[in-house]
Amino acid sequence: MMLLTMTDNEIHKINTIKNVIDKLISGVEAASILDLCPRQIYRLTKTYLKHGPEGLISHKRGRPSNNQHKYQFKRTVLDLITANYRDFGPTLAHEKLFELHDISLGLETLRRWMIADGLWKPHFQRKPQVYQPRYRRDCLGELIQIDGSHHDWFEGRSDKCCLLVYIDDATSKLMSLKFTNSETSLDYMALTREYVTQHGKPTAFYSDKHAVFKVNSRDAKTAKITQFGRALKDLNIELICANSSQAKGRVERANKTLQDRLIKEMRLKGIDNMTDANRWLPEFIDDFNRRFAKPPICTKDMHRPIQEEEYDELDDIFSWQDTRKLSSSLTIQYDKVLYMIESTDENNRLTRETVQVLDYPDGTIAIRYGDRVLRYQIFDKLQRIDQGQVVDNKRLGAVLKLAQVEHQKLDAEDKRSRSKKAPKRSAQQRALEQLRAINPVLANPHELRACTSSKA
Repeated sequence: MMLLTMTDNEIHKINTIKNVIDKLISGVEAASILDLCPRQIYRLTKTYLKHGPEGLISHKRGRPSNNQHKYQFKRTVLDLITANYRDFGPTLAHEKLFELHDISLGLETLRRWMIADGLWKPHFQRKPQVYQPRYRRDCLGELIQIDGSHHDWFEGRSDKCCLLVYIDDATSKLMSLKFTNSETSLDYMALTREYVTQHGKPTAFYSDKHAVFKVNSRDAKTAKITQFGRALKDLNIELICANSSQAKGRVERANKTLQDRLIKEMRLKGIDNMTDANRWLPEFIDDFNRRFAKPPICTKDMHRPIQEEEYDELDDIFSWQDTRKLSSSLTIQYDKVLYMIESTDENNRLTRETVQVLDYPDGTIAIRYGDRVLRYQIFDKLQRIDQGQVVDNKRLGAVLKLAQVEHQKLDAEDKRSRSKKAPKRSAQQRALEQLRAINPVLANPHELRACTSSKA
């Protein structure tokens, strides 16, 4: 008895032809089922009666394709790769064969040839990479591992958030912790400022390749350094990005420990929001370090004190910095807001010059040219129209009415939001809410009005 190999389609075809032979269905019905013409069904029926199921199996199976490359051509290609491109991957080798040798063939064909000839090993056949443990650094402050841990830290009592973790590599001491809504540049810069103010400047920070730390885009227009990287460069702190999570295992293991102990400690303390948690975290850090910190190999502290002149520059260093070119009318646009530079004899010479925009965490904006701060006025394109002005100024009534309609259209199309490239200020919003709870005037100083009434 001969064993036949069939596809699902061939089994379906044989069963249908058998039903035609057994007169269970007609040839026209079989043609409709198999999407063939009735004449083809009758031909297949005769073939089945003469040769059996074997007659309906494709005779191309097991035979070389009519379009396959000749063996001599295959051997020539593989000899070229062996001689010149032995350490090349299939994609790069395919490009060089076409560019330098005018040899054109399919990429996947070349990949199969190289795998069969032992010139390339696919990823699933490679041995898993072994990550050897490394020794700790010698001194406190020599290397600080940083990471953000997204988790349900309050066990459903509050929204999910992110814990920013700074841990020393030499001692496993928790240096800084802070709850934030997410991992943003401004949140990292705010915590780093607290860190350097409290401990000093470490030699280096060790992070992953998150977009806060590393520019992952390859286009030429993107800046080659992130805002956080620029701030560390200004402070003369090295930023090192790890190639894998295993490389920064100290902070990863600390995250796992914190997701256990910290959650339970906050449950016992009755803490259910980020504000209370951030206020209590220093107490937890002291207790954690007392239990788990290791003594360093060398007692020298590698933290460098902040110089007196650097203290004055910390606001500028930890701001979001960008550049703009002044127009001929001394204006720039930033975050969909038009800034009009004060027209003076000195400023009038700055047309077409590049200025620096400093966006501080509290939302204030400074514009600088060199060391000089430029005074400006704001024309906010997104500012809403005051209906009182429409009534009072009758000459501009028709124009303002048209502007109103346009603004409503923008509202409907969701085009009145700020630029997506601007920094996210979730920390700033939380600070303003706390300030507003203490004194609304401090949060909105522009609403303060001097008292004009006088008592006789």
